[in-house]
Amino acid sequence: MLDAARLAAWIDEQPTYLGDSWLSSLEARKREEAAFHDHDRLDHRDEDPRGAPNRRFYEAASIVSAHITTWLREHAAGRVVLDYACGNGALTRKAAADGAALAVGIDISEVSIRGAAEQAREAGLVGRTRFLQRDCEQTLLPDESFDMCLCLGMLHHIDLAKGFPELARLMRAGGRILCVEALGYNPLIRAYRRLTPQLRTAWEKDHILTYRELDLAKAWFTIENVRFFLLAAPLATLLPAGLPRRVGLTVAHGIDRVLTSVPGLRLWSWMFSFELVKAPTHVA
Repeated sequence: MLDAARLAAWIDEQPTYLGDSWLSSLEARKREEAAFHDHDRLDHRDEDPRGAPNRRFYEAASIVSAHITTWLREHAAGRVVLDYACGNGALTRKAAADGAALAVGIDISEVSIRGAAEQAREAGLVGRTRFLQRDCEQTLLPDESFDMCLCLGMLHHIDLAKGFPELARLMRAGGRILCVEALGYNPLIRAYRRLTPQLRTAWEKDHILTYRELDLAKAWFTIENVRFFLLAAPLATLLPAGLPRRVGLTVAHGIDRVLTSVPGLRLWSWMFSFELVKAPTHVA
């Protein structure tokens, strides 16, 4: 177990990028994942709501973003935070800005890590952030090094039979992981995913979380604070831009607060969040 200063020093002795030979040694699904997200970052599709037809729906997810922001503000100060599959590093930087002793972002995409590190430099957060190109199923990071972790829209990208024990290895006793994922029960959402295979990798297309994955996580963690989001609100993004859409989203979020409180019905939500907590007595 390393504290923040020793973990930062340890990371500084490791290679940031693992190179083509490492990438070529990975399974085909992981190489596809790296290539897909390298391309997504290089042409900035990830930043442009017009870049893919599904991006407009994420305007409805502002309520989810607010939940993540509040969680970080309440938990990050003084903690060692892992951003697991960090993408462009926005939330790694947010954790650091919220007072994390150290925020570490890892991602399989070299382009993502280069961009994340550059933006951290521009934000003046180099001292409290580190970024590494790594495989989330085998991170090569030291045991029990993190108090907190963010798994935001990424668990469906990995083999959870490998990912959950790796996360348990990395977390300190009592460590807490915030997970936000698409939920796999709504047939309309599942149909949309099947009809738009070009928007995701083959593995991602075939994997979306349900309670089955939560049951798998129970082998390593307790599960707390399950919340559901977005039933009506995604439809409001189809309204004309400007005032009609803003009003529509406000009304739809209010409707969703009622709908997502109804057992059974809330399983049709687009997204859900939950926290994984490593028991103080857990033996990895």
